[in-house]
Amino acid sequence: MLPDFSYSPPPGDPVILFEDARIIVVDKPSGLLSVPGKLEGREDCLMTRLELFRPGALLVHRLDCDTSGVMIFARDKAAQGFLGQEFEKRRARKSYIARVAGLMAEDRGTVDLPLCADWEYRPRQKVDHERGRPAVTDWEVVSRSNGETRVRMFPHTGRSHQLRVHMRELGHAILGDPIYAEGSARDYPRLMLHAETLALHHPETKAWVEFSAACPF
Repeated sequence: MLPDFSYSPPPGDPVILFEDARIIVVDKPSGLLSVPGKLEGREDCLMTRLELFRPGALLVHRLDCDTSGVMIFARDKAAQGFLGQEFEKRRARKSYIARVAGLMAEDRGTVDLPLCADWEYRPRQKVDHERGRPAVTDWEVVSRSNGETRVRMFPHTGRSHQLRVHMRELGHAILGDPIYAEGSARDYPRLMLHAETLALHHPETKAWVEFSAACPF
């Protein structure tokens, strides 16, 4: 089992990107849990902070603690169920920006590697072709400089740590990743992974809507 991490969430009120009668879209900061942690001292999270400003907001999906970017919440049970189906049926479309170690040779590609929990080294995930669940990520290079690559990723599935493991498997771990990066690639102030856009159908109008949060790195 990996050493437990020290939880020191950043201060600040939730940054609301959009809201109406059915949904609330928030820009989650890196270092803040999406929901309360299981261990003592991890009650502070985006969910509890949002509750102070928008009581009754309902969780639809999560981002890793170290990942920043777009998260959507529902304002009623019907909206929560509708949005949940957008994710479960893979109708929702997401894009992420990351800075990864090394210069990627190709300009774009797809990673199709099944993932499952690595129970001996929790919360690490691993590639397992026998027991893993399907996990697919499209990616494209945005730029290359100073021994690193900025890449945009489009996950087709939403497995835990999917983007982090897939980039590591390509030999280009995401910079600042305390679990999968090694050596100097870990020495960054945060995980260089940001949920840039989220697009799905609106629970009220059924129109296709897209939300974005500016990348902070």
